Amino acid sequence: MGLPEESPGSPESSVPIRTPVPIVSPISPELPVSPGHVAEPPDKNLWVQICEEYEAELPPFPEKHKVKQEAVINRKRTKFIACDFLTEWLYNHNPKRIDEPFTEFFSIPFVAEWLKYHPRPPVPLSLLLTEEEATLIIQSFWRGYLARRDPEIQELRQWQKKLREDKHIRQRVKNFWTKQEKKGQLLDSQSLIDSGKA
Repeated sequence: MGLPEESPGSPESSVPIRTPVPIVSPISPELPVSPGHVAEPPDKNLWVQICEEYEAELPPFPEKHKVKQEAVINRKRTKFIACDFLTEWLYNHNPKRIDEPFTEFFSIPFVAEWLKYHPRPPVPLSLLLTEEEATLIIQSFWRGYLARRDPEIQELRQWQKKLREDKHIRQRVKNFWTKQEKKGQLLDSQSLIDSGKA
């Protein structure tokens, strides 16, 4: 009727036999600790320990203030370019360059060579301005807009525009300067004739 039951240890069984392993605390006093082995605290896993030891061996980032100054963490786009920073930092902390002075990113030889053939596009103004400078520009534009929006100012601007059109001021200014240029040319040619007689 049914399939014959197999014992877990039989060769026909697909389930492997698991032997029970006694559970022992890592800080158990029963286990001897060799001099090269350090017992790990129960609250830290191996990954946390590796990360802590790795960070302890790294030299400090003296330029860490750049990241804070540029507000890299708070904004989507900044003028701080992480690849440039890492290139500069790794170049200056290279063990082969221990006694050499600090080199700016654009002064690094291979960077200068690369940028000679692959120039970067200009940095947008929004990334060059500080927050205070950008605030001033935006506020001045807004104040100007509010002033131009005032009905009395609108009326004055319309009047000035009509006055310019009625009097053809642009044409008059253009005619004035062409006359001045002709006078200047006449004076120049007259002075040349006078100098030729002398």
